Amino acid sequence: MDRRSFLRRAGAGVGGLTLLAGCTGTGGDGSGDGTPTATEPPGDGATPTDTATGTPTSSEPRGTLNVATYSSFTGEGAAGNWLKSAFEERYPEVTVEFSTPENGVNQFIQRKRRGAPVEADLYVGLNTGELVRVDERLDEPLFATVRDGIEGADTVKEGLRVDPDGRAVPYDTGYISLVYDEGEVEAPGTFDALLEPAYEGDLITQNAQQSDPGRAFLLWTIIAKGEDGYLDYWSDLADNGVRVLSDWEPAYNAYLNGEAPMVVSYSTDQVYYHGEGVDMSRHQVGFLNDQGYANPEAMAAFADAGEPELARLFMEFVLTPEAQAEIAVRNVQFPAIEGVDPGEEFSKYAFEPPEPVTFTYDDLAGNVSTWVDEWARQIVGG
Repeated sequence: MDRRSFLRRAGAGVGGLTLLAGCTGTGGDGSGDGTPTATEPPGDGATPTDTATGTPTSSEPRGTLNVATYSSFTGEGAAGNWLKSAFEERYPEVTVEFSTPENGVNQFIQRKRRGAPVEADLYVGLNTGELVRVDERLDEPLFATVRDGIEGADTVKEGLRVDPDGRAVPYDTGYISLVYDEGEVEAPGTFDALLEPAYEGDLITQNAQQSDPGRAFLLWTIIAKGEDGYLDYWSDLADNGVRVLSDWEPAYNAYLNGEAPMVVSYSTDQVYYHGEGVDMSRHQVGFLNDQGYANPEAMAAFADAGEPELARLFMEFVLTPEAQAEIAVRNVQFPAIEGVDPGEEFSKYAFEPPEPVTFTYDDLAGNVSTWVDEWARQIVGG
C-alpha cells in the first residue's frame, strides 16, 4: 500500500521521470491508442433523457457512493481519481467520495463489533488475509455476497479469485519477487541459495505482522518449505544476516541507499524505475524457484451499504477492460481480468513469474494468524 504513495512522492527525483501514467500509452491523455481518459470515459457516456423535456429519466443512477480505500489509491494521478472522474462522467448524477481509514479494514471490523454504522458503501484494497481476519472476528457479515450479480466478475483470472463466498472481487494483483542490483550480486535463483555464504547480509525484507509484501514473502516461504519447515528456514535466513524492516518503504529506501543488494518487492519494479538516467542494473527482478507470490487486491460492497446499486455499478466499471488498463498503469500492478493490454511500455517492463503461487482463502483460514505469530516470536521477538 505504502509503495505506490512512495513512488509518487519520489517520481520527480527518479531519472527525471514524470509520473508513470503520463508517459505510457494508457496514461496521461491516452493519445495514440484510443484508451479512454477521465474526460473520455469508456462507453458513450450517454445519459437517458425524457425526449419531451430533455431531463434525465428516473432510471438514471444518482446519489453519492462512499468508497473506503487506502491513501495511495487516491490523489493526483492515482487510479482512484481516474476512476472517480470517469465514473462520474458516465453517470452525471453520481458523486464518488473516498475515505482513507488509518486502520484500513480493521476500522470497519471494530465498528461492526460495536454495532456502529459502517458509513461506507464499498471497500477497495482488500487482500485474502484481511478477508480471513474479517470472518474470524465477526459473527455478522461485513460484506455482501455480490459476485454472481457483478458483470465481468467471471472474467477475473481463476488463480486470483480470493473469496469462495463471492463477496470480494479482485481488481488487480502484484507478484512478490526479489529486486536486486546485478552489479553487486547474482540472482540467487532458489530459496536455498539465499542461505549460501555468498548472500550473507544481502537481503532486506519486511515485517510480516504489518507489511503486505512482508507477509506475502513469509507465505511464499511456507509454500516453498512447508508448514513444518518454514521456521527452520527463517532461522537459517536470520543466521545468514537477513534484515527485517517495518514495511515496504523503509525496506526499499534502505535498498536504494545501498545498504543491501537485494530487497523483497514487486515484479513490476521496472514499470516505474525506467527511463533516461536510470541505472536499470539496480532494478532487476528475480523469481525464486521460478515462482512469484500473487497478492491480489479486491473490492467488496458492505452488507449495510446505503447505496448497494451504485456499489455494484462501480465494481462493474472497475472490471471493464478500459478501467483495468488504467488501474494497471496507475497502480503499477497487473490487471485482474483476462485479455487486458495496459500498453506496450507496461508490458515491456512488468514481469510475470513462470509459476505464480498463492494461498487461497481456505488455506489461510485458521492458519495465517498462527503462522505470522510464530514467525514473529522467532524472528523479530514480537
